Amino acid sequence: MSRALAGYDDVAATTRARVTDEATRIGYRPNEAARRLRRGRAEAVGVVLPTGPGQFEDPFFLRMLAAIGPALNRAQLDLLVTTAAPGADELRAYRHLVENRKVDGVLVARTRRRDDRIAYLLDQGFPFVAHGRSETSQPFAYVDIDGETACREATQRLLDFGHRRIALINALPIYMFAAHRRAGWQAALGAPGPLREVEPSEENGFHAMRDLLAKEAPTAVLCATDRIAVGALHALAHAGMRAGQDVALIGYDDLSLASYTDPPLTTIAQPIEQAARRMVEMLLARIGGAPADGMQEILQAKLIERASDGPPRAATISFLGENNDQASPHPAHR
Repeated sequence: MSRALAGYDDVAATTRARVTDEATRIGYRPNEAARRLRRGRAEAVGVVLPTGPGQFEDPFFLRMLAAIGPALNRAQLDLLVTTAAPGADELRAYRHLVENRKVDGVLVARTRRRDDRIAYLLDQGFPFVAHGRSETSQPFAYVDIDGETACREATQRLLDFGHRRIALINALPIYMFAAHRRAGWQAALGAPGPLREVEPSEENGFHAMRDLLAKEAPTAVLCATDRIAVGALHALAHAGMRAGQDVALIGYDDLSLASYTDPPLTTIAQPIEQAARRMVEMLLARIGGAPADGMQEILQAKLIERASDGPPRAATISFLGENNDQASPHPAHR
């Protein structure tokens, strides 16, 4: 029966039809685990999510998983999601998936500048695709967003508004995306500016903004993630200030909550769904034996204008010794 239902060529068409009809009549369902074992395939893709402070509950990961799932379903592959703390626990999780053949391929989230996960997967020759680049010299398949250009353009927008003291609340420098976003901010400024580096979370955004207000007095702040920006908004409110009036604020990610903050958050939208689809397409090709050469793709982000940024107050500019002419509103602003 199993050979007939599996469609083997050595089974006559009339026999196959008869077996199929009988299987339908009695409600027979083949044992999928046994079929996968015979084929030598897990027919699943693995994702290991980090469980460090402020990471597992990150809406960014949830959006990505929500886009990956349907794409894998169309390819008749399951999505196996597990969690592990960054470091030794995380590598053990990867070894378990790879060495026990629990999955046919892996999707790597939030790459690091020196990434032990990527080094391990490359050493094993195991199919994977990363969301983000890394500093490894070996080529690997990835889909990334051009955060450097996005942050350079966002900083230039603030400069065009008339801001000169533009701070960055960035993610920790271990993350590759943080390096790109800092590079874009600094390229637009042309010189170092006020900088805070934190693990992306609302709480850390709150404390970083409060520290900036006390010590650096920026007129504008670019945040590496929307979660950081939400915390920064609360710090401004706590100080009796308002984003878009007292301090301009721009986030990054365009999470759904960005439309409902007070004021609504100007932010940078990543094409997460498009990136997820491309990652799945690349991973299917890698599982099929295609080399990683040429599987490197960088997508563009888009600034979403809302109400949390704008020109600096004239009084603030005078205090900083800037020319008031620089405070003229940007033509595109509201």
